[in-house]
Amino acid sequence: MQDLFLKRWFRWVIGVLAFVAMFAMASYQRRTGPTWPVSIDESLAGSTISGELIRTQAGDEDARVALEIAAADIEGEVVWRRYPTQDEWDRIVMVREQVNGASELVAYLPLQPIAAKLEYSVRLWRARDELTLPHSETAVIRFRDEVPAWVLIPHIVVMFLTLWIVFRAALGALFGEMGVRRYIPSILGFLIFGGFFLGPLVQKYAFDAWWTGWPFGGDWTDNKTLAALIAWLIAWWICKKWPQVQRVAVLLATVVMIVVYLIPHSIRGSELDWEEVDAQTTASTGG
Repeated sequence: MQDLFLKRWFRWVIGVLAFVAMFAMASYQRRTGPTWPVSIDESLAGSTISGELIRTQAGDEDARVALEIAAADIEGEVVWRRYPTQDEWDRIVMVREQVNGASELVAYLPLQPIAAKLEYSVRLWRARDELTLPHSETAVIRFRDEVPAWVLIPHIVVMFLTLWIVFRAALGALFGEMGVRRYIPSILGFLIFGGFFLGPLVQKYAFDAWWTGWPFGGDWTDNKTLAALIAWLIAWWICKKWPQVQRVAVLLATVVMIVVYLIPHSIRGSELDWEEVDAQTTASTGG
C-alpha cells in the first residue's frame, strides 16, 4: 500500500477524499448549529407559506421576522419574551410588506444587548380561525455585534483548512503512509492561528469577550477548540517519543477532532444573564 503514495494520482485521490470529508463536516456544522434558521415551506389553509424564523441577529437594528404569504386575508403576530425567563409574553402585530413583488407578513423583534436571547413564535389566523404552523415551535434568537469580513472569513477558511489537513493525515495513516507525523506541525499552526488568534477576535467583535471557555466560562466552542489543541499536542509528543506508533497517534487525534466538529457550532455560547441584568437595573433604580 505504501507504494501507492509514490504515485501522484493516488495522492490526488487522497487529497480529494479529504476535501469531500471536510466539505461534509462544514455542511453539518452550518446546518446543525443554534444559529441556523428554522425553514418554513408549507401549504396551510389553501395558502403557501414560506420563509425563515431567524435565530441570530447582527448589528444595531431590530430583528426582522418575515413569512411570505400570498393570501391577503391571513393575519399574524409574533409572540416573544426574554430567554431563558418566565416573563409574560409580548405581542407584535405583523404587517404587510411588498418585497420584490412578494407579499410578506413582517414583524420586528426589538434590538437587545449583545449575547441576549429572545424566544418567539409566529401565530397566524384567518378571520376568527387560528392557523397553526407545522413549525410553530418557539425559535430562540441571539443578538450580537457585526464581525468584520476580514476577521470572520479568514477564521472560517483557516479552521476548515485545518480540518482538511487532519483528514489528509488520517487517510494517509489508514492507507499505511510513512511519516504522517510531518502533518502535525501544519495542523497545530493552522489550529492555533484560526482557533486561538482569529477565533478570539471573532468573539471579541461579536460579544465583547476574548475567551469564554475554560477556565473563565463554559463556552463549548472555545472548549472544543482547546480539546482539539490538546489532542494534537499529545499526538505530536507521542510521535516524537515513539515514532513507530505515529499512525495510531494521528488517527486518535483525528477521532478527537471529528468529535469536536460534530458538536454543533455556537452551542452553549455566550449568553446574557437576565437575572444579573434585572439585579443591576433594580440596584440602579434603588428598587
